[in-house]
Amino acid sequence: MSSQPNPERLVYLDHSATTPVRPEVLAAMLPYFANKFGNASSVHRWGYEARQAINDAREKVASLIEASPNEILFTSGGTESDNLAIRGVAHSRKAKGKHLITSQIEHHAVLHTFEALQKEGFEVTFVPCDKYGLIDPDDIKRAIRKDTILISIMHGQNEVGTIEPIKDIGAIAREHGVLFHTDAVQSAGKVPIDVRDMNIDLLTVSSHKIYGPKGVGALYVRKGVRLVPQITGGAHERRMRAGTENVPGIVGFGEACRLAKADLPEESQRLANLRDKLIQGILDKIPDVVLNGHPTLRLPHNVNVSVKYLEGESILLNLDRMGVAASSGSACTSGSLEPSHVLLAMGLSHETAHGSLRFTLGRSNTEEDIDYVLEVLPPIVEKLRSMSPLGPGSGL
Repeated sequence: MSSQPNPERLVYLDHSATTPVRPEVLAAMLPYFANKFGNASSVHRWGYEARQAINDAREKVASLIEASPNEILFTSGGTESDNLAIRGVAHSRKAKGKHLITSQIEHHAVLHTFEALQKEGFEVTFVPCDKYGLIDPDDIKRAIRKDTILISIMHGQNEVGTIEPIKDIGAIAREHGVLFHTDAVQSAGKVPIDVRDMNIDLLTVSSHKIYGPKGVGALYVRKGVRLVPQITGGAHERRMRAGTENVPGIVGFGEACRLAKADLPEESQRLANLRDKLIQGILDKIPDVVLNGHPTLRLPHNVNVSVKYLEGESILLNLDRMGVAASSGSACTSGSLEPSHVLLAMGLSHETAHGSLRFTLGRSNTEEDIDYVLEVLPPIVEKLRSMSPLGPGSGL
């Protein structure tokens, strides 16, 4: 519990962890909880109504990434989509080869899946990144072997916000006849994505990162790409993902994608302006701070900094008392005491990585929110540093 129950204002800056459901999305979902309750697999009018709603949502999700509706599979979220893409390709193409390529800075939904496949006898090359978290396409090219069957590189890095050269990597994969998957959970709806122009074979999207409900996501599968299903039991989703469809969630996801596409150019620029103001303000007002991630090739809503000589967790607790929500990295690993694997791969020391803060902006944020954070953060850092045994003279 926060020790200060009535901060001056509440500022939510953790939109990469999750976003609130937009009112328009909730309104679209509500009828499908009670009045339009049919099972999409049923042949009567109730089933047809549900099936039509899913088809409409499929078109909206496809439109966000310039895909065809019949290339969209609905899942329970980003983690399942990543698993279906990676395991599905590995198991369907293992007769061609058992070599896979990914990066050292992927989300754990990807990394842990590749690590599990290693235990099944697959070989995995984990390519490095530079100090900005940027993957070099030439490293991908050098890693490709005759038995390589899949490359998976995320589009927008979830912790530091660096946007990877996906189009170039996709072209390399296509040239060598290797399938290419990208986790676009943090980038979809925030920057333009065209799966055909970017040479993408499989792409992961999640609803709750774009103001849709939790528990629903999608996997784009380019026409002609074969997968081995990971959940069996029925003919749902073209026999690729068994289980009665989450109709309200899918409807909400579709509406969230429609709204995200409509708002994208204007909202992306607005968030980028707020992002830059926050970055510059932190660097100007607080000494010994490092900006993590690429300075320009960056998601419009992401700010990641390391505050030297402090633990990020202590800063977060003090920010929470002042009504500000942020994180120290990926929400999926925020309970871990280990420093971010992403920051370590970028070359940061353990001590500097432990001082990381991630602020991720969203639709509700204003310039006044940024001003408030820049007002409360410097004294928090100053107070904590005054109590810390670490410092410029400590050798850390």
